[in-house]
Amino acid sequence: MGRYTLIAVALTALLGLGFWWSGQGDVPDVAAGTERIGPAMVDVAVPKTLSANAEIGKMAFEAKCAACHGANAAGQDGVAPPLVHKIYEPSHHGDAAFLLAAKNGVRAHHWRFGNMPPVEGVTDGDVKMIVAYVRELQRANGIN
Repeated sequence: MGRYTLIAVALTALLGLGFWWSGQGDVPDVAAGTERIGPAMVDVAVPKTLSANAEIGKMAFEAKCAACHGANAAGQDGVAPPLVHKIYEPSHHGDAAFLLAAKNGVRAHHWRFGNMPPVEGVTDGDVKMIVAYVRELQRANGIN
C-alpha cells in the first residue's frame, strides 16, 4: 500500500471509532419504551421518615424519574447518573437547575450518559416536590 492509502485507512478508522464512541453514552428514550436497567451507581441511605412534600416528591420521582435515575436517585450504570451525589449538592445545582432540566432537558456536561431529554408531563409543582425528595435523600447521605 502507498503512504496516502495508509493515511486514508488510518483516518477512516479513527473517524469510525470516534462516531462509535460518541454514541456510547446516549440516554434511553423512556417515552418510546427503550429504557435500559443498569445496576445502581451509589448506595443510598433512605431516611426513616420524609416530610409531606418529600413523600409526594417520592411518588412523582418514581413515576417520572426513576426509570432513568434509579430507585432512590441512586443512578443506573450505563443509563443515568445518581442525583444523590456531590455534583448535585445545592451549592452546585440549585433547585432551579432541576426545574430547567425537567422542562428543557440538559446537555451532557458532568457524566458520559449523553444528553437528558425533557421530561414529559411534569409540572413546576411536581418538580418542586421531586426536589424536596432528592434534597432529603441528599441530606440523609451527608450531601448538604
